[in-house]
Amino acid sequence: MELITESKKKGIIMRVAIFDFDGTLYSDETFQLLMSHLRYHPVYHPNYKQFYRAILPPFIGHKLKLVPEAKMKERSMQVYLNALGQMSSKELDAYFGELTDRVREGFNPEVIARLKQHASENVHIMLVSGAYTSLLQSVTKELQFDTIIGTEIPMKEGKTDNRTPIHHIQGPRKNEKIQEALNGKEIDWQNSFAYGDSLSDLSVLELVGNPVAVRPDPRLKAIAKEREWEII
Repeated sequence: MELITESKKKGIIMRVAIFDFDGTLYSDETFQLLMSHLRYHPVYHPNYKQFYRAILPPFIGHKLKLVPEAKMKERSMQVYLNALGQMSSKELDAYFGELTDRVREGFNPEVIARLKQHASENVHIMLVSGAYTSLLQSVTKELQFDTIIGTEIPMKEGKTDNRTPIHHIQGPRKNEKIQEALNGKEIDWQNSFAYGDSLSDLSVLELVGNPVAVRPDPRLKAIAKEREWEII
């Protein structure tokens, strides 16, 4: 679900600040946290073994360079949802909400400070991540995001629809969703900001005049140094 505040009106030239989640706003990887949550969950833990067996083939295939990373990640996200069975939106919110405190403990204080600074300057703040949208909404309720873009969980008749493939938001798909969310608005891209930690964030970082590499992986760090980008 895309969330945009009513206060941002069409026709106004505005700056944006785009934040990645895993490794950027949140210092760790949400999928590892989700795996642990399922493994030790008082209700859903019996499904962990089936889930683990199902993610092994794409994971091993990726390690053997037979399965692209993007495909492996998308398949893993799908398998995780399958392990949860059919859940209502309310049940999903409750399940992901149980992770809120643990995720907030892992927020990067420097990135939070930048987020608050941009909010005070009336910059349109976006969170764009491959994590489930429901999870992002649950753990960032106390932060001021104008737009939240994540991986949508298919629903049918009020329950999760595991027969409909998910559309994992990663790489160029992030750019597509950003442009879609900002359609009809005039953006000052040169004076806008983007924050990311890995090479997969490069296409988003290149959108703006002020890209910031946050604890970057070696490949992004090399690019950031070469192009003299700010590094946190």
